[in-house]
Order: sequence, then structure tokens, then C-alpha cells
Amino acid sequence: MRYGIVIERAEGNLCAYAPDVPGCVATGATIAEVRDRMADAIAVHLDGLRDDGLPIPEPRAVCDYVIVAA
Repeated sequence: MRYGIVIERAEGNLCAYAPDVPGCVATGATIAEVRDRMADAIAVHLDGLRDDGLPIPEPRAVCDYVIVAA
């Protein structure tokens, strides 16, 4: 499955979350690091849902950019 993630700058690092996987977050020093950690976090989160007999959320978020004139 392919889940969209949002990466935000925080104080001293980056943090990420997946809109379709509530409660699943990761942090890292670089975009590559936080992306890798988020992939691992989602996999662990989904394993936990399966173990608990809960449904796996379908990826629904659409990630895109818009250009806004400043």
C-alpha cells in the first residue's frame, strides 16, 4: 500500500504523520531519515492493527502542492 505522509519542520528536527493512519508519527533529522522512519512506523502500526483484528485503513489522502503568489 502507498500512504501519503506530511513532513513538517519542528524545533531541531522534522516530524511526519500519515493522515490515513491516525496516531502514527515519526521524527528524523533529514527528510530521508523521517521518510524511512515513517515507513517503518506505518508498517508496525498496521501489524498492530492486524494483531488486534482491526481493519487496515485504505489510503485516501492525496498529496499535492499549490503555487500561491505572495
